[in-house]
Amino acid sequence: MKRVGTWRDLRPGTRVVVAMSGGVDSSVATSMLVERGLDVVGITMKNFCYSEVPEEYSDAACCSLAAIEDARSVARTLEIDHHVLDFEGPFRQAVMDPFVAEYASGRTPNPCVRCNRLVRFPGLWRKARQLRAVGVATGHYARAIRPEDGGPVELRRPTDRSKDQTFYLWGLSSQLLERAFFPLGQLTKTEVRARAEELGFTTADKPESQDICFIPDGDLRGFLTRHQETHPEVAAGDRFAPGTIRMASGERVGTHAGSGFYTVGQRRGLGVTAQEPLYVTAIEDSNTLIVGAKEELYQRGLETEETNWLTEPATEPFRARVQIRYRSEPAPAEIIPLPGRRAEVRFVHPQRSVAPGQSAAFYAGERLLGGGTIARALA
Repeated sequence: MKRVGTWRDLRPGTRVVVAMSGGVDSSVATSMLVERGLDVVGITMKNFCYSEVPEEYSDAACCSLAAIEDARSVARTLEIDHHVLDFEGPFRQAVMDPFVAEYASGRTPNPCVRCNRLVRFPGLWRKARQLRAVGVATGHYARAIRPEDGGPVELRRPTDRSKDQTFYLWGLSSQLLERAFFPLGQLTKTEVRARAEELGFTTADKPESQDICFIPDGDLRGFLTRHQETHPEVAAGDRFAPGTIRMASGERVGTHAGSGFYTVGQRRGLGVTAQEPLYVTAIEDSNTLIVGAKEELYQRGLETEETNWLTEPATEPFRARVQIRYRSEPAPAEIIPLPGRRAEVRFVHPQRSVAPGQSAAFYAGERLLGGGTIARALA
């Protein structure tokens, strides 16, 4: 694949596809490409049926009619072509169904990582090639650095660390990263909103999405219940039925509504009275929640599966920093590559709430080296 430069290196008139969600970030990213003189084509991905979202929250969903119209309004203002593409089938198969299945197996999934890896970037790049575009731009806060020596594209943290979204991009292939552009990488959120205001975008004051895109009301339990009812083939077993809550010692301390509704580290919603706060420390195959004190949440390491490298694949143990939640600070660790796209992570200091199904992203300074899905915690 022939290398392209950064989006600022592209010649005026070069065609680029940009993902337009109807939010302020993608709106400003699009405007920056247009100001550069590029031939920009806006794409809004309809990933699920907005009619399935509770009516009072439908306008907050990224696939709602309101979001699509916001994206279309920005495209009209910028005088660029805009298309709405139906990704409902691929999104359900690659993201929504696995999301429910993971909770039904006692794991805590990260749908944004799966979407970026399996739906958004591959789907947009397929459309870009059909349109003879050189790459795909998004409103993610990240920086793609293309070394002058021709080495792999480096994905680095953005200027605005509070909005850093590299954590969600560890699953991208090197081929997709070669064709990815992130115009907001050197801007702060405040600067982005100011630009949107200056340009008169309807999205300038639009609130940020705080929840999973297909659960805009934040009602995880309601979504899991509805999805299991409409698609019973997705989630087998009894994880969404009442079960037992026990201490690690085996003492029974209560009953839960369904272990699939909980995640490791959770405190609220247990309905257990104790002298000290109790947290979910493990979710067993028997539909049993194991709870304990905060100190019992700390683990010395973890093992990843589906491990992906944005650098040359590691073959020997090495030191890096590992981040296991979007808002957490990366922790120093030794990473040991294992056969079968697996890796073992040994933390210098034990880390709290290592949840199977979540992500572990590997960093060297500002650079994202890769990552994987947490298969299990190492006690």
